[in-house]
Amino acid sequence: RDFNERCAQCSEVNWGLTDGGRFYCRSCHNVTERTREVVNTDFITNSRVQTISKGSRKQEKNDGGSEWYICEGFQLVLKKQVEALEALGVCPQMKDEILCNFWRCYLQKSKQAYCKRPAPETVKTSSVCESSTDMDSDPERPSLLHLLSLSESEGDLQTDCSFASSVSKVSESTSVYSGSVDGSLYLMKNQKEKLRMTMPMTLSFCYMALLWVREPITLSELLRYVVEGHIPYLNVFQHFPEKMKLCGLDLKIFCVESWPVYEEVFNQMHELATFLDLPRFPDITESCFLHPDMLCMKYLMEANLPDELHIWTCRVVKKIGIGEVDFLTLVPGNKSTRKVKYDVLAVAVIVVVLKLLFLLDDHYEWLLSEYAEERNKNNTEVYIFYSGGPYFEFKKWYEVVKHCLDVKQKKLDEERAKYLWRCEKPLFYSVKNKSKVLKRRQMVVNLQNQFGKLSGSVQCAEKPNPSSFQLSWSEKNTDGSCFHGHSLKGVLQEKRGLLTAMNPDYWLCTVKLCNEKLCGHLAHYKEAEFPQSYHFVLGLFSFLLRVQPSYIHDEVCMIEHKLFNKKLYKKLKYNTVLRS
Repeated sequence: RDFNERCAQCSEVNWGLTDGGRFYCRSCHNVTERTREVVNTDFITNSRVQTISKGSRKQEKNDGGSEWYICEGFQLVLKKQVEALEALGVCPQMKDEILCNFWRCYLQKSKQAYCKRPAPETVKTSSVCESSTDMDSDPERPSLLHLLSLSESEGDLQTDCSFASSVSKVSESTSVYSGSVDGSLYLMKNQKEKLRMTMPMTLSFCYMALLWVREPITLSELLRYVVEGHIPYLNVFQHFPEKMKLCGLDLKIFCVESWPVYEEVFNQMHELATFLDLPRFPDITESCFLHPDMLCMKYLMEANLPDELHIWTCRVVKKIGIGEVDFLTLVPGNKSTRKVKYDVLAVAVIVVVLKLLFLLDDHYEWLLSEYAEERNKNNTEVYIFYSGGPYFEFKKWYEVVKHCLDVKQKKLDEERAKYLWRCEKPLFYSVKNKSKVLKRRQMVVNLQNQFGKLSGSVQCAEKPNPSSFQLSWSEKNTDGSCFHGHSLKGVLQEKRGLLTAMNPDYWLCTVKLCNEKLCGHLAHYKEAEFPQSYHFVLGLFSFLLRVQPSYIHDEVCMIEHKLFNKKLYKKLKYNTVLRS
């Protein structure tokens, strides 16, 4: 009665108290951070506290675990992931101000919290309907999950007592064993009605938050950090508290046995942003790291290409308008705008520039390379220094980068082949098999230790610090393996006061684009149908981004059609006239 502040959501003054002592609005069920202050406390000294009530947390007598819900598990996963991102250097505000609000909004939209009747009660089960009447009979308790915060203690998500008992009845009536309260109900939900939370979607949440704060981390880097183990994803349930028992159907939800896929995380992020009805994201301007001009500079350095190519990438970006704010900024739910893959778009611009200057038809680039090699042999070191560096040799660059790429690819394949998918924490699908699994796991550990001592194998070293660059090139190397300072004079000519490409020709990857909504791609990519030089460049950037070459090929076709739109339109119109 003493709390007279208006509710922030509905402006009503109708407050009640939760079991945790927090104020909640009886009109809209909004829970505040404000707690009740005890003014007068009458207590007896030397008295002994008999029991302490803590809401709906029923302790299990058999295994010592407590009731927990699937959304609690995903909340802990998100917490671990965002803490790992903070350790990598992202802004601290992303945790509580951005990602936490996204998570709360998702729980409300999916009717798991902040609503009159949580989602699991909608399951048509008689036991649930009978017990749900008890929930509405208590006006002093809100029938929703209490306020969530990613900064709260682990496993501190409380639910209504009657709701917990109703879901427990359904869980007990099912024949499939589950450690969580709503594990079986969670898998029974209709995926078409609302987005069901999955492990890949946790990465979609993280990428959406990174995009909102415009952090210098692309989606390909985020997924690479996951594979390298810097961001918890595989076997992340090992960090769950001991009271949250994970078994049975819970393993199908939280146990991951595959690497995250770029396309899946990207599409789910856009579906999630639309599902949450998020407003227009902050603008991607020229000073932002995700702008194509900035990303092109990064990938040119990592691909060991000349710095002068950045002038040409900027010209292409400006020519076709893919550097505009409206094109780059995400507007959820806007079907008229194309979904921008910032990292894939940047490397596609570089591929188009290489085709403009070197053609990449397995013939012209080698002729230019021979010409540049002869000029470098004839010129002295003093002349090269004053002329802006040696001429860029495509052949030499190909040999240096291919050798380094083969070494890195072999190392990556070996690491993936040796990766142990089984976690250190034993997993069991039923209580009956628990003792057998524990004994078997202990036996495996003992055998591994014995064979390790006999073979004298060295324990794995600590993980190296994460880096934005997978391939590093230094101009201080005397072997000439760095091409950053090389000149493009061998492929350029001055025409009317401007430097233009000596190459007058250009070949298109495709004349007509496919319908992306129908077949999923703008163009189809088959290695045998394209030159080897073009395939090598796609393979290089495919390794850097850890995506399929077809994704980069799609963006290349899109850029080409924007760049040569007028010429293509005239050609198609001319062919139509001839046919008629």
